[in-house]
Amino acid sequence: MKNIILIILFIFISGGCYGVSIYNTIIGADEGVEEKWAQVENVYQRRMDLIPNLVSTVKGYAAHEKETLTAVIEARSSATKISSEGMKGLLSNPQAFQKFAASQDALSSALSRLMVVVEKYPDLKASQNFLALQSQLEGTENRIAVERKRFNEAVKTYNVNIRKFPNKIIASFMGAERKDIFFKAKAGAEDAPKVEF
Repeated sequence: MKNIILIILFIFISGGCYGVSIYNTIIGADEGVEEKWAQVENVYQRRMDLIPNLVSTVKGYAAHEKETLTAVIEARSSATKISSEGMKGLLSNPQAFQKFAASQDALSSALSRLMVVVEKYPDLKASQNFLALQSQLEGTENRIAVERKRFNEAVKTYNVNIRKFPNKIIASFMGAERKDIFFKAKAGAEDAPKVEF
């Protein structure tokens, strides 16, 4: 009788330890998503900080390109507004997440148009300030791509963790739900750009 009680106690303790291990794995994956999101925010903030300097440098050389400069300023303002409205709830709201991603894509697009405009101004392209800012912006755009990829990987890891058996049972007790917040390619990205001479 004593051996049976010990066996049952051992099974119960082992099962409890296994459940705690699964719980900790899910919590770790969720924290991984949060950490990767913080990195995405960090590189977006870096870009936001570079834009005013870039715009003022370009403005000095290309003051009559107001439409393009205004588009960049407005896109930055829109992205900043969305960022300040609800960054905390962004990871639990797929619609708000997509709205945020769209505002960042619009900002990237506006910056790309600005770089095309700059090609018309050889003096600006030779400016050391502009070249340094352009280099920093290009580096930041690369960082954004890398951090977005890492964020998507962290979300995938989390989603896989909560959907596996027996993790799914523990996840349902925790109230952990699948996160549908992946960065996706912009609409039309599958089409090759048309180059005309």
